[in-house]
Amino acid sequence: MASSSPSAELQRSADAAAARGALGEALALLDRAAAIEPDSFDLHLKRAALHRAARNPAAALDAVGAALAVSPLDFMALMLRAGLKEQLGQDDAGEAYAQALARKPASIANPQLAAAVQRGEAVRDQWLAAKEARLAAAMGAAETRADGEEAARIARFRSNALRRTRVWHAEPTHFHFPGLVEREFHDRSLFPWLAELEAATDVIQAEFEAVAAAERTELVPYIQYPDGAPLAQWKALNHSRDWTAIHLWQYGRRIEANARHCPHTMALIAGFPQPDIGGCSPNAMFSLLAPGTSIPPHHGVANTRLVCHLPLIVPDGCRFRVGAETRPWKRGEAWIFDDTIEHAATNPSDALRVILIIDVWHPGLSMTERAAVTALLEAESGVVAQGL
Repeated sequence: MASSSPSAELQRSADAAAARGALGEALALLDRAAAIEPDSFDLHLKRAALHRAARNPAAALDAVGAALAVSPLDFMALMLRAGLKEQLGQDDAGEAYAQALARKPASIANPQLAAAVQRGEAVRDQWLAAKEARLAAAMGAAETRADGEEAARIARFRSNALRRTRVWHAEPTHFHFPGLVEREFHDRSLFPWLAELEAATDVIQAEFEAVAAAERTELVPYIQYPDGAPLAQWKALNHSRDWTAIHLWQYGRRIEANARHCPHTMALIAGFPQPDIGGCSPNAMFSLLAPGTSIPPHHGVANTRLVCHLPLIVPDGCRFRVGAETRPWKRGEAWIFDDTIEHAATNPSDALRVILIIDVWHPGLSMTERAAVTALLEAESGVVAQGL
């Protein structure tokens, strides 16, 4: 039988000493073992646990620091470090808990650990609230001069700095044009025609009700992928009547059966900067989301276009998330968002939700760039039609 290592022998002796209550002797033995095996994560954690049992939190903190030098992202070690900092009254205990909780596993079965996590969340939240108040005070002069959109971006800047939110990027499924501004919801000031669209809400809703009641209206599932397509995110909604659409324009084709009932809507959107790309765009539709239905997180096909929502029928509780920002739909209040940033929606109510959706050019594209995008997407129109 192979003989055990000197470090293992020392650790066995330390365990025996600890069992009989000789914590000082056990720690001396573990220190000798650590000198032999300085990269042993478990050994440093054992030292930290004994120092804590000996009511020496400062030494325990040094030992857990040595463990984290070996494995910097270990959740248990990070939680132990945060707890020791709290015990020692160190100012950065809240930040230490924030770092630990960023590594929290999806589920925690151990009741003691669950209680420690709950305590850590409370300390972290208190630290975050104090830090947010300090940053808000420091930024107050700048924020008082900001308009609505500027104020929203400044608030998000602070939220990102506090790690309450994170940076989200455009991740189109197929076509990414470089250098375009990535923004979940774009500034209204870039789209002055939104006011005209919003002013027509009553007329547009009346035309929706007319087309919805017509005999030959084409009401189709919003998601229609072939069976077997590698798109698991749409499995629950593929060909489902829970999310349907009445298309006015679809992949650049006017859907006459529906459009003929909506003359004012068609005339209005004709004046907006929609892409005119053969086989791809314009696209305009009434989107109908059934009661109790959620749309899973997903991404759009190309970041060269943005998407406009005009809510028409919005029961209480309906929400829309793009990246880190969640907004309630409000009837007659339009917005522009980047659908290549992860987005999702829910209608938890017991009534139907209806919005008008149109696509528009990303304002960051020059006319020359729009021509290049048009040429490429027309050449790939079959791919676009499957992904939009």
